[in-house]
Amino acid sequence: MATKKEQEVKGEERLENVESALSKTELWIEEHQKLIYGVIAAILILAGIIWGVKALNDKKNANASKEIFTAQKYFEKEMYEEALVGDGNYMGFTEVYDSYSSTKTGKLAAYYAGISNMKLGHYEEAIDYLKKFNGNDEILAPMALGAIGDCYMELDDMNSAVSYYEKAANKSKNEFTGPLFLNKAAMTYEIMGNYAEALKCYKALKADYPLSNEAYEVSKNIANMEEKLK
Repeated sequence: MATKKEQEVKGEERLENVESALSKTELWIEEHQKLIYGVIAAILILAGIIWGVKALNDKKNANASKEIFTAQKYFEKEMYEEALVGDGNYMGFTEVYDSYSSTKTGKLAAYYAGISNMKLGHYEEAIDYLKKFNGNDEILAPMALGAIGDCYMELDDMNSAVSYYEKAANKSKNEFTGPLFLNKAAMTYEIMGNYAEALKCYKALKADYPLSNEAYEVSKNIANMEEKLK
């Protein structure tokens, strides 16, 4: 066991080591204080930029929401031309998107512009806008993909159409869009003569959405595909 004197000596040595470490830390801080202050300043500036961008985006989104209101009213009345390009006093969906594409409302305007173009028979323009939508809404996101499929069908590009129908069916497996686009994919494959893929879609529809409207005649459709594959 160490004597009292030995303990005091060791205690003094530990104290000296601590003091030495603190002195080195203070010296390092003193030598690098410009760097430290620079890093702190950079962090504060970055935080300010992030806050400023968020505030600006919130303001832009609020402005976009005001601008899109009249276009949505025209859309509800099936006045798709006015909804798309505006009426001279208020913006249409295309202008709202061009002005506010970085906002949530601007992205929503892309969806509406796509659907409006599709209703007017402008299928290629519709596809362009619907691809710009890039939303994750449980209903609108698959509806946008499905609408792209509809446009490709109108353009007689069934390979692209069925691809987008399947993307739409898998995007959000809810009880509305899931069976709707699985059924469209199955029917498109059937038109293409690809009965094996049509059968897969019909079987998926029956298994995943047995209570949906689209599943009403699915057993008969499955039997028809199996008969054609014999």
